[in-house]
Amino acid sequence: MNRKTLVLPAVIGLLAPVLAGCGGPGGGKGGDAIVVGTTDQFVATKDAPAPFDPAFAYDAGAWNVLRQTVQMLVHVPRGGGEPVPDAASKCGFTDTQNESYRCTLRSGLTFADGDAITAEDAKFSIERVLKINNNNGPVALLSNIDTIETNGDHEIVFHLKTPDATFPYKIATPAAAIVDSDTYPADKLRAGVAADGSGPYRLKTETEGDRVVKAVFTKNPDYKGDLKLQNDKVELRSFTDARSMEKALRDGDISMMTRTLQPEQIKDLSDNPAEGIELVEMPGLEIRYLGFDTDDSTVKSKAVRQALAAVVDRGELATKVYPQTAEPLYSLIPNTITGHQNAFFNKYGEPNRPKAAGILGAAGISTPVKLTLHYTSDHYGPATKREFEVLQEQLNATKLFDVIIKGTEWSKFRDKQKRGEYAVYGMGWFPDFPDADNYVAPFLDKDNFLNSPYVSGEARNKLIPESRRAADRATAAGPFERIQEIVANDVPVLPLWQGKQYVAARDSITGVEWALNSSADLQLWELGRGVS
Repeated sequence: MNRKTLVLPAVIGLLAPVLAGCGGPGGGKGGDAIVVGTTDQFVATKDAPAPFDPAFAYDAGAWNVLRQTVQMLVHVPRGGGEPVPDAASKCGFTDTQNESYRCTLRSGLTFADGDAITAEDAKFSIERVLKINNNNGPVALLSNIDTIETNGDHEIVFHLKTPDATFPYKIATPAAAIVDSDTYPADKLRAGVAADGSGPYRLKTETEGDRVVKAVFTKNPDYKGDLKLQNDKVELRSFTDARSMEKALRDGDISMMTRTLQPEQIKDLSDNPAEGIELVEMPGLEIRYLGFDTDDSTVKSKAVRQALAAVVDRGELATKVYPQTAEPLYSLIPNTITGHQNAFFNKYGEPNRPKAAGILGAAGISTPVKLTLHYTSDHYGPATKREFEVLQEQLNATKLFDVIIKGTEWSKFRDKQKRGEYAVYGMGWFPDFPDADNYVAPFLDKDNFLNSPYVSGEARNKLIPESRRAADRATAAGPFERIQEIVANDVPVLPLWQGKQYVAARDSITGVEWALNSSADLQLWELGRGVS
């Protein structure tokens, strides 16, 4: 999230999508709705009772539902760059230190029940997230807020604890969604799968048991904001697997399929285009990594983590498991984000067993080191299992490690990971906003996303605050480069690969190239019907 004049040259240059396919008739059988398929699963459970509550939701799938339904003061425009007003008519820092941020709300904003929206509603909504402080929620994005004041019905001012040029990006996320105090309790989550606000669409869900199978978005006639809707109705249909989603597209039951296509599907659709279907490649900022509970006895020694970094073969992993869709990543910060450097490659080079053996020997660690690598079996798609099988093969082949792997469904995996039940685990990260800060702070700052016990005082207390003072984000590269060196040396996380994004759609659907931005935000308002 960057301040008033954010420049992201490394990202903006990537925003030209690549299309492959052939023409012909097509469309969907979804009546007047454009039907979009996804493999994201939305379930209300005892552990996750409110998947669409902004105080709880903190995954790409749930945020993609919220972005259609709720409204933030600002939003990131379709091509990226600095946030622009949405519920607000204007916003900006009022000081040179980036510590005071003021927004003026648009006139005439209303909730779905017709109640007028005021600055007090925006204040209530953000203070609610901070008050509930849900362990799985996005509260860390807002934790730098010191106080919020309102002046009349239309002005809201955020006073920050420390300077933060990325603050506009943080309040452009659903963490800062404006919600109605009549339906969202101030001190607890709104249980169930309802979501409403003043966004571009109104939402109705269809469920089977506790699982949402269909989310229907109907144009909100009272929406006042910056977005221009190209349709009146979109239906988001949840599939249990990517193959059944693809069949629905080929049969014409859906008009587009998005998160998440599997590597073999992408290759097949690219090499053997289906009549009437286009495959669209888009810039992607997703990363995958191994995380470590650095308090666990098996990986508490930095030498064990460094040895893993020295032998993991990212190139083989990408080639064997994710051909065409991933490339090796040698830093927490992707190579298309300003401030990136290949810190892990600079320190460890190509996979090197003798180097790893030397690291372990110097630390007096006997081999083989027994480890269990945990992964989620259902959150990132079936290729995840194969990814961990390849990692297991690589590590065991060195004879320095004795690795077993274990998959767990996401509904249990995430809570277990945050409770510290896994010494080593695989995770993915879709950025909240396209800035190096969002690949660093969620892993290293206080109240971090992983609930990691690892602390780098230099990164947390000096470098992250220093980077946030830079209004011109290019000038923050120095602190970020040093942070990447610290991560490569201490290995609290081990980056593996960076992914691309793909969607496939009937060629009668327009706006597909804008339907998913580089941060994996679904922008259903961009979709229309016509001849592409």
